[in-house]
Amino acid sequence: MLNADQVEQVYRKLADAMPGRTRNAKGPKGQPDAFRSCISCMLSAQSLDRNTAAATKALFKLARTPEAMLALEDDAIREAIKPCGLYNNKTKNIRKFCTALIEEHGGVVPDTREGLMSLPGIGRKCADIVMSFTFGQDTIAVDTHVHRVCNRIGLTKARTADKTAQQLEERSPQWAMRDGHFWLIQFGKKVCRARIPKCDICVVSDLCETGPIARGQSAGEADAG
Repeated sequence: MLNADQVEQVYRKLADAMPGRTRNAKGPKGQPDAFRSCISCMLSAQSLDRNTAAATKALFKLARTPEAMLALEDDAIREAIKPCGLYNNKTKNIRKFCTALIEEHGGVVPDTREGLMSLPGIGRKCADIVMSFTFGQDTIAVDTHVHRVCNRIGLTKARTADKTAQQLEERSPQWAMRDGHFWLIQFGKKVCRARIPKCDICVVSDLCETGPIARGQSAGEADAG
């Protein structure tokens, strides 16, 4: 893995090259409150954004609070969320989540990672996203893009997204925690792409542990190859 000084350099370069958190950055799937943000995160598992959007729109037309959600029949929930797939399991998780939220937290979504992850259906990624977007806390949420980029560059060395998130929290400078998620995800989509990374325009190619320089090539040679 990169050392502390190199980690700092990576973040400095990404901060200069990527827009970071924009003024119109919205929470998970643009939901206006913590409850709907959590439900949206749950529905987004193994689902395309457009399918998740369709499912959340249909579901929140029926219910927008945990009490109202529990008043729905399972069939109504399943039918609403069909576009996002895995609707049988997701329906069960939604009901368990709402029940626990009411019984253990009085219907109020907790604003800590520990509290969020104590709820059925909420993992580290979802908890961090809700903490960052809904509660404005400085944390780097790890999705597919962030996980790939961090382990490719050498910011982390982890097999799972949760381990990547843990290592990022331990190794990232505090000043980078607010916008780190945005820099990394933007970088992953625009430059450090999954199949064909654009090493020739990468601002951290001199630091990347798996890039062309680490392999003894120039960025141009790697791109041509």
